[in-house]
Amino acid sequence: MTIKVRIPTPLRTLTGGQDEVKAEGTTVRAVIDHLEAQYPGLKDRVCDEKGVRRFVNVFLNEEDIRFLDGLDSAVRAGDSVEIIPAIAGG
Repeated sequence: MTIKVRIPTPLRTLTGGQDEVKAEGTTVRAVIDHLEAQYPGLKDRVCDEKGVRRFVNVFLNEEDIRFLDGLDSAVRAGDSVEIIPAIAGG
């Protein structure tokens, strides 16, 4: 099933400048793995050995996956995943 994934500006160098890409998978983890196969290096910028990196937020249909089932959150055709790096500032 096809999922839309919004790519933040800092990661667009990995996607050839694209701000939105398509990926396949039944969970957020599978979607990220599929993205890694298409755009090598992306997964390392989003995840570490524990899961989603501390200063990266991943949303599934506008809900933070940390409040769902994390990387094991189920996705369906037409869903949207957004990768949003936390930004320091004040």
